Amino acid sequence: MMSNQEDEKEDTAVAPPTEETAKPEDLSETEHAAVEPAVEEKESSKSTPAAAEVEKEKSDEEEIEVVEEKTFTIPVARLGYATDRAHRSPKAVRDVRAYVARHMKADEVSISNEINQALWERGINKPPRKITVRAVKDKEGKVVVYPSKTS
Repeated sequence: MMSNQEDEKEDTAVAPPTEETAKPEDLSETEHAAVEPAVEEKESSKSTPAAAEVEKEKSDEEEIEVVEEKTFTIPVARLGYATDRAHRSPKAVRDVRAYVARHMKADEVSISNEINQALWERGINKPPRKITVRAVKDKEGKVVVYPSKTS
């Protein structure tokens, strides 16, 4: 029968150092070079993704060569509240897209994240009664819908 001290010795056995756990002084030059780039990659990926995403959205909005820009107040209640409760917000998204496509004479309409979040803010049952949007058409005929700057 083993005593408690022997059990503790078996549990605390130290594993030999691997490339991931080894300290730089334990590794040869080639192994050290193989481990170091992985550490640098991890450090570079620690930048805030939210800040990069916001900058990307702003740059995307600025990069579009604006051919036409209009502001609409879309009556979502008139369009989407005729459906049952469980499908109102998805219907509101489709209706906003159709409304902008009809008024901007475009085949392709994309909705920005801010507009999508505004439509889904109160859940699937209660989209807003109306929403004010800014539609921007580029030279290729694509329309992107952003929230109105006044709201």
